[in-house]
Amino acid sequence: MSSENDRFDVEGLLPARRGHFRLESGHHGELWLHLELLFFRPALLRPLAEELARAVSKYAVEAVCGPLVEGAFVASLLAPLLDVPFTYTERRVASRTDQLFPVSYVLPPAFRPRLNGRRVAIVNDVINAGSAVRGTSRSLRNCGAEPVVIATLAVLGDAAARLASEEGVALETLATLPNEIWTPTECPLCARHVALSEPGEDAT
Repeated sequence: MSSENDRFDVEGLLPARRGHFRLESGHHGELWLHLELLFFRPALLRPLAEELARAVSKYAVEAVCGPLVEGAFVASLLAPLLDVPFTYTERRVASRTDQLFPVSYVLPPAFRPRLNGRRVAIVNDVINAGSAVRGTSRSLRNCGAEPVVIATLAVLGDAAARLASEEGVALETLATLPNEIWTPTECPLCARHVALSEPGEDAT
């Protein structure tokens, strides 16, 4: 795993807000990143995409796959740099949202036969609990693809490293930033009766 905090100001491209948020994974945290603003000035991402592509190139991947929305945007930047096909997964919300990881990520049907047997890099913008990457990996494996590396601009905390270890794949990131998340039953903010953010302000 690489870490390039000193060379690339990834954190500076991630406007953040502190509070008490329910993440997509169902975990709670006190950091919310405005990830959509990563692409407000796409030219700023070009050197980051080039560096991430260099890190991924050693894995001989045959395609890249990013979860919609922002992860797919990053993957679309890497694909031409690696000269491989670009694919994405779409977000699906389960009927029950009171459990951890209630959201799945699904490959569109047209991609599935084209990824069978291929070595794939899962590309994301920022990994916190890893809900989008976890779902994307499951969908890739279900169609016979072989995820070999998770590549992301930044990781928050240590959940991404644990996920990569569980999946048996490499992890490449340009920045590792401190952060902590909790299950709802272990959340110290809940214990202090700190209200969650209003609907529409959930972190990703």
